[in-house]
Amino acid sequence: MSGSRLFIILENPKERMALVELFEGMGFKVDAVPDGDTALDQIREVKPDLVVADDTTPGFDALAFLNQCNESLPHTRVIFISPEPHVEYALTLMKQGAMEYLVKPVDPRQLEFCARRVLSTAAPDAEAPAPAAPPKAKSQVTIITRNAGMKRLMGLVERVADSSASILIQGESGTGKELFAKFIHEKSRRNGRPFVAVNCAALPENLLESELFGHEKGAFTGAISRKMGKFELADKGTLFLDEITEMQFHLQAKLLRVLQERVVDRVGGTQPVPVDVRVIATTNRNAEETVEKGEFREDLFYRLNTIPVVLPPLRERMDDMEELCNYFVRKYCDLDGRHVKGLTAAALDRLSRHPFSGNVRELENIIHRAVLLAVEDRIEPGDLLLGGVPMGAEPVSEAPASDLTEVPGSLKEMEQKMIFRTLDQTEGNRTHAAKILGISVRTLRNKLNEYKASS
Repeated sequence: MSGSRLFIILENPKERMALVELFEGMGFKVDAVPDGDTALDQIREVKPDLVVADDTTPGFDALAFLNQCNESLPHTRVIFISPEPHVEYALTLMKQGAMEYLVKPVDPRQLEFCARRVLSTAAPDAEAPAPAAPPKAKSQVTIITRNAGMKRLMGLVERVADSSASILIQGESGTGKELFAKFIHEKSRRNGRPFVAVNCAALPENLLESELFGHEKGAFTGAISRKMGKFELADKGTLFLDEITEMQFHLQAKLLRVLQERVVDRVGGTQPVPVDVRVIATTNRNAEETVEKGEFREDLFYRLNTIPVVLPPLRERMDDMEELCNYFVRKYCDLDGRHVKGLTAAALDRLSRHPFSGNVRELENIIHRAVLLAVEDRIEPGDLLLGGVPMGAEPVSEAPASDLTEVPGSLKEMEQKMIFRTLDQTEGNRTHAAKILGISVRTLRNKLNEYKASS
């Protein structure tokens, strides 16, 4: 793979430079452009082996680009990345020959393995080199806590990390389930092998099946070559199945067979492929309730739940608040070149009264924003923008903590009003509204569904 040429189409300069450094470190010769207007002409000139393109890049039409590549550059492979999971569009692109459709944030190691896999199938008539085993990873996982319950959980998973047992991590959105999964992976003997993540809710059944188990050439329209699934890519390593309770029943049965037999059946394949994979699954739902409702297989639940882990929401570990805030302040000062030293006591007090429906992820977004807005060397309550009001708008006066407990249900009503007001301000743009509110788009969608169900 060393010496292969890669072309990047991506607007964001920081992300673009990070990908350039990643692929140059892998031995690629890399070209990159910030827009799609002239990308195709340049690609025809340099004839890259692989293109990595953000499908939201200005002046870039992913489907038209792919069709033109198929016509004039048949040996160039294409990987798309996107900030949002556009399922039907992803399926269309895959059928037209795209090798991967990855949803941000993309783990650099996942992108590296995708690139290696794509290049290994780019020249089927040649003797393609086997993907090199990744070097033993340095510890990259930091779990910030002084909470006794969290420390007990960390001690538990450290004791079982080196086993082959499957682990099911339950917890609300934003509590750090993927971080815990990576912590387990790093503490296991599989540390130097791949950690491959799949979001089971982001892909439709027919695409998810191919992603997980792979497919043979000609298995369906658009299957122009054999594709290794995530189980094969994670061989000797860890497969992380996020939102496992969203997986369709048909695939649950196939997953159960893999866990029991340790072989995968590629779509359209005739021979089982042996795999050695440790599975860590997560869900933000109550898994037992999904079993009772008949939405999730009981046998699969027990197979995955060999080691059960339930992460507490942030509101149950408020003794971690100050330490988490200081960690995120240092992180984003380093990232964005700021010189904030911490938070004032008033700002910490204001955070302690915030509901944090998005948990630690929401807190991280709030602190990142506050680091960028802070005028002094300490973050003040006004820098937190907890009222959901865009910069330049009049701030919303904050009610004292005592007011929040005088009227039953008032906190939930305030939350609902804040969400609807922010959606009005963004003209219904959920992605923009979620950023202003400091929560994920999924959390916002769940809240709106909740309001709709109760109306």
